[in-house]
Amino acid sequence: MLKVAFATDDRIAVNQHFGAAVGFTIYALDAEAAKLVQVVEFAVEAMDGNEDKLGAKIEALGGCAAVYCLAVGASAVRQLLAGGIQPMRLDDETAIEPLLGQLRAAIRDGGVPWIDKLVRRDASRFDRMAEEGWQE
Repeated sequence: MLKVAFATDDRIAVNQHFGAAVGFTIYALDAEAAKLVQVVEFAVEAMDGNEDKLGAKIEALGGCAAVYCLAVGASAVRQLLAGGIQPMRLDDETAIEPLLGQLRAAIRDGGVPWIDKLVRRDASRFDRMAEEGWQE
């Protein structure tokens, strides 16, 4: 299962800038289902000038494959990518439910490069494990 975070202040739509986000909803999903697994909340922060806020936000997203937000600064992009998290910037406020449907379809059908890479990597890891056999 992939974990994906959404920058939101209402748990319904992606409507926050990454660095100033007051919250993230984190879902675990596969081709068939998505389940809310965590809600992370932060104090309201200024959008500029406080680089320290990024570390706590990136740490909170540990294990996530991606984070959807309305905007993300260059410093945050570098830190997210270094942490293995794909930043996804949306142009407009977007409801989370349809995004989850698109993500499930991409896991199932392919066609989204960052998801294809993750799914392929997991598949090859499991193929290697199967080839090695199971011993108790």
